[in-house]
Amino acid sequence: MGTADTPNTKGLSPRQEKWFATARASLERDTGKTMDAWIAIAKTCPETKTMTRIAWMKEHHGLGMNRANIVMSAAFPTGSGWDEPVKLREALWKDPAAVAIFEAVERAATALPDVVTGQRKAFTGFSRNFQFASAKPMKGGQVVLGLAVPPDADPRLAEPKAEGWSERLKSKLTLASPADVDAKLAALIRQAWEAS
Repeated sequence: MGTADTPNTKGLSPRQEKWFATARASLERDTGKTMDAWIAIAKTCPETKTMTRIAWMKEHHGLGMNRANIVMSAAFPTGSGWDEPVKLREALWKDPAAVAIFEAVERAATALPDVVTGQRKAFTGFSRNFQFASAKPMKGGQVVLGLAVPPDADPRLAEPKAEGWSERLKSKLTLASPADVDAKLAALIRQAWEAS
């Protein structure tokens, strides 16, 4: 069964949850400062936008991208982050045509065992151990689907270009209707899931 039967408030796979816990736990060990100390430092940041705050933390305090992001997320919770997947989903999936396509993709992905749906600001990801698929709405009610299969796995697939999702997703295709989520696409989703 997929995520519909398994609550996972952050939409993280067990491997991802372990990674975040390890990253937070190692922060004090590796830097000599607790998370609370880092949050206090973050609160002194003069920047107001997420990415400029992260860049400031990297430049002025030497944290890498992942740790800077973890600290800034803790210091400046947005109220629509990973802890609020319903809000993120509602904000992303507004166009009824795109929603219908997305729901067809979601049914195909979550029909597979142990699937975790991870809602992000710009896309919805599907993972087992690793992300194997992602969907994001496009203008005109279409959906772009990224898959962890090579582009040569199907003639409809193309290489992704700066999509903002996992680098494991090696191909993409644009879906124009729920009918595009056919048996061949379901087989590609399964192939990507098997590799994850």
